[in-house]
Amino acid sequence: MRAFREAVDARDEAAIEALLADDIRFTSPVAFTPYHGRHITAAILRAVMRVMGDGFGYVGEYTSDDGRDHALRFETTINGKALAGCDFIHVNEEGKINDLMVMVRPLSAATALAEAMGAEFDRIGAEAAEAAARAQ
Repeated sequence: MRAFREAVDARDEAAIEALLADDIRFTSPVAFTPYHGRHITAAILRAVMRVMGDGFGYVGEYTSDDGRDHALRFETTINGKALAGCDFIHVNEEGKINDLMVMVRPLSAATALAEAMGAEFDRIGAEAAEAAARAQ
């Protein structure tokens, strides 16, 4: 999805969140249970940008024939470990992202990512709760 890729490349948090459906399901590469909702997903994506920093970049983009499914391949380094991954995106009828699944490899880099994201966990929860309270 070009708009998502461009928003991530620009580190435009507001544009990223605007692309998310309220009922989005986010499947993390380091958590067993998916997360549900725009506020928590946006908070997670902000944390990912903090953790991965400026070294993150998309290196490939693939789109289904109907234009509703996308795969964005990325590379970065996390705590000295080279990480490769893919964002699998599905958009709903309104063009909003309603499913985002992230896969990463190798295991050593996934472990480094899990540790770095774990350090962000309290901030992620606080940001999501604050956004949800503002929305009511």
